[in-house]
Amino acid sequence: MVRYCHPPMGILDGKKVLVTGVLTDDSLAFGVARHAQEQGAEVLLSGFGRGLSLTRRTARRLPETPDVIELDVTNDEQLLAAANEVGQRFGRLDGLVHAIGFAPANCLGNGMLAAEWEDVSTALQVSTYSLKALVKAFLPLLETSVSASVVGLDFDASLAWPGYDWMGVAKAALESLARYLARDLGPRGVRVNLVAAGPVRTVAARSIPGFSRFEEVWDTRAPLGWDLADEEHAVGKATVALLSDLFSKTTGEIVHVDGGFHATGA
Repeated sequence: MVRYCHPPMGILDGKKVLVTGVLTDDSLAFGVARHAQEQGAEVLLSGFGRGLSLTRRTARRLPETPDVIELDVTNDEQLLAAANEVGQRFGRLDGLVHAIGFAPANCLGNGMLAAEWEDVSTALQVSTYSLKALVKAFLPLLETSVSASVVGLDFDASLAWPGYDWMGVAKAALESLARYLARDLGPRGVRVNLVAAGPVRTVAARSIPGFSRFEEVWDTRAPLGWDLADEEHAVGKATVALLSDLFSKTTGEIVHVDGGFHATGA
């Protein structure tokens, strides 16, 4: 008798996924892209400005080197051009990962009274409004998918964190926006969810004043423990699960990948 061995199927086999926000190989977005490839997705990355060359170099560290398109989420022309390019390459988009956040320096670590509206508006546009901008630009491609999923990376905004200041406000707005987008896009076949990650020692995290205070308590209080140097893998796996059809009826949700820290008291 001849036995045929079928290759294992990944949960994203055949899916087309755009991952934003990959700069370095210690970023959460890099972990998402890697796990998405390992689960069978065809991945495309985006970068912009001076970071575009860095994204391209980092892309070569993935299991398969993906193409990188230029995309500044604050530029309407680039959003339209990026959507057209993805449409020409893929014809549809099954998954969109929002891993974008930025706040000017005086929005972090100085309390809530230091930053003026010009800087606060920048933080809100890049970190929050960009989710809406991305979804609107790529919606025609997402609607073409049989089961489209948008996943954003979050940090629990239900509490006031040390040094996080206006970025915390931007994340709170992101959580609210995701719920409203889930409401509006569900009838169009598009799911919208967030992954609230615990602190991971990335370049972005190290720019937050007082980040060491998270390190001091997180592993102690998280019931499952937490390794700040290694948990991007857990975040990547959870994001890939939400991109897959395994969560076909889940939208407007915030999935915490933080070792259970959010569920514990002092």
